[in-house]
Amino acid sequence: MRIYDHPILGGLREKRKVSIEVDGEIIEAYEGEPIAAALLAAGIRTFRHTLRENKPRGLFCAIGRCTDCVMTVDGIPNIRTCVTPVREGMRVETQVGLGKWRRI
Repeated sequence: MRIYDHPILGGLREKRKVSIEVDGEIIEAYEGEPIAAALLAAGIRTFRHTLRENKPRGLFCAIGRCTDCVMTVDGIPNIRTCVTPVREGMRVETQVGLGKWRRI
């Protein structure tokens, strides 16, 4: 679900559609929108799992402060998806605990 006409922010401006990979699945997103917004629009609500109890976490503060939305992006863990813009070809993975660095 996307908000196309926000009462305060106004209408959604035209942006280029791009494809990103999320846990091996390709989804469409708008270039420059936060990764978290693209994930929510695609129906993805779990962004990471906690280390100790494996509890799901998703978007909470949406301003880059709480770190509940961190994911592994292009092999780099702990990326705050609520403030990181989408670009063509990104590879986004659900993170477990503190995440692991991977070579691309």
